[in-house]
Amino acid sequence: MSNSIKVPTMAELTAEGKIPDVLFWVGCAGSFDDRAKRITKAFVKLLDKAGVNFAVLGTEEGCTGDPAKRAGNEMLFQMQAMSNIEVLNSYEIKKIVTSCPHCFNTIKNEYPSLGGNYQVVHHTQFLRSLLEEGKLTIEGGKYKGRRITFHDPCYLGRGNNVYEAPRQLIEKLEAELVEMKSCKKRGLCCGAGGAQMFKEAEKGDKEINIARTEEAMDSKAEIIAAGCPFCNTMLTDGVKSKEKSTSIKVMDVAELLADAEEL
Repeated sequence: MSNSIKVPTMAELTAEGKIPDVLFWVGCAGSFDDRAKRITKAFVKLLDKAGVNFAVLGTEEGCTGDPAKRAGNEMLFQMQAMSNIEVLNSYEIKKIVTSCPHCFNTIKNEYPSLGGNYQVVHHTQFLRSLLEEGKLTIEGGKYKGRRITFHDPCYLGRGNNVYEAPRQLIEKLEAELVEMKSCKKRGLCCGAGGAQMFKEAEKGDKEINIARTEEAMDSKAEIIAAGCPFCNTMLTDGVKSKEKSTSIKVMDVAELLADAEEL
């Protein structure tokens, strides 16, 4: 398959009088961070393969306001949120899928009180539904029998009780799913949430992402599967700090699926 998949914007579709089934909310990381862009591309390839009728906002998409709110700037959050809600409502958006748990949590739980009511799903939930509907089929192939552990993003797991969708996708790859000591409701933060991504860590004995990486290494996993671009960055940095003692890889669940299908 060629790498050039045409992704329409809402403005383009609206001009043609068309309405997509779902809006893919890309998020700041998925748009601007070089590593996270690869997750975005992997997810788009899977959507394309499944024949999903989707669109993006493109330049009309703004930051959801999650970092501003977590850092305590409620006024900036509300300005960013209202701006996005105005755009979403003007297109009469009903369903949103995003690969960022921070965007997912904010749009799902904090936009309704500001007038933004949408059905919001995380990309692992959406991919699972595509498999259940038979629109997507996954062959284990290169991941069959590989030891994979899943790191629960805080805003996906403890924040919204989504634990099974990503794990079920890993099991579809016929991989051996192994759990870290701290998982699911007892999952350990990667250290980037709550706007911590954008500031230096406080003094302490150890960076939290290093501690989390060590838990992953203790599970003897070959791959750490992530479901969040920020977790991906933090865990990748953790692995880099241990490079001589580990060959563990960090991959988003969407990347695992797209790679298994050789998209």
